[in-house]
Amino acid sequence: MDIFAEIAKLRKEGRKAALATIIQVQGSIPSYESSKILVRDDGSLVGTVGGGCVEAEVWTAAQEVMREEKPRRLHFNLNNQPEYDNGLICGGSLDIFVEPILATPTAYIFGGGHVSLYLSKVASIAGFDTVVIDDRPAFANKERFPEAAETYAGPWEEIFPKIKVNGFSFIILVTRGHKGDLTCLRWALTTPARYIGMIGSKRKFIEIAKVLEGEGVPAEKIERVHSPVGLDIGALTPEEIAVAIVAEMIAVRRGAASVASLSAQRKSEVGSRK
Repeated sequence: MDIFAEIAKLRKEGRKAALATIIQVQGSIPSYESSKILVRDDGSLVGTVGGGCVEAEVWTAAQEVMREEKPRRLHFNLNNQPEYDNGLICGGSLDIFVEPILATPTAYIFGGGHVSLYLSKVASIAGFDTVVIDDRPAFANKERFPEAAETYAGPWEEIFPKIKVNGFSFIILVTRGHKGDLTCLRWALTTPARYIGMIGSKRKFIEIAKVLEGEGVPAEKIERVHSPVGLDIGALTPEEIAVAIVAEMIAVRRGAASVASLSAQRKSEVGSRK
């Protein structure tokens, strides 16, 4: 099986993997420089870096690389480490680079208004595939959003089943009114999306949160929502708001600590107003 073809397939499916490559060799080893092994998110393997205990440690490191989404470099001295048995006492050493294989993140933008026009453009520049959804055909089409990977137009409830949300999905709610935001948020909270953001004031979020709590939605699900959406950079214009939203999306994507602190502060402020 071709490793790179498998990587393309996994990314298209929205799955994680880790690719381990021998990047440096000294002396004799049971493989060769540039050999690779791909560890899928279900633990299965494609390729080899020599077998034995080295491969077992690579497999373990790959689990951490997938979880943390950060690369690691491993060093093995096969001469001085007698625990590397099974024919691996070759007198050499090797370094292996293990890197995460991640799907391209997708930004699902609900609402095709003036903020979305710039949000789709900025998100695309930042490396997100964008999908724009609106209940009005005039506001969700390829002419209005040429950079979008897809557009959908029609009643919200009819579009939800067509969208395949996974752990690399970012959902942004910027519909034309509270009713649309609530309808879309109710659905979004049932998905495994990495990020859910909703435009509007703190007061708006408090009121919508009360409605959802009254419907039995658990508090921990509601706490996933970033609202007011975007980093606090004093944004006023649609262009600036788009930059603030994408900045927050990038922070979540990269695991930045600052966005977690800002989110906790918002939830504390919202809780104090209930």
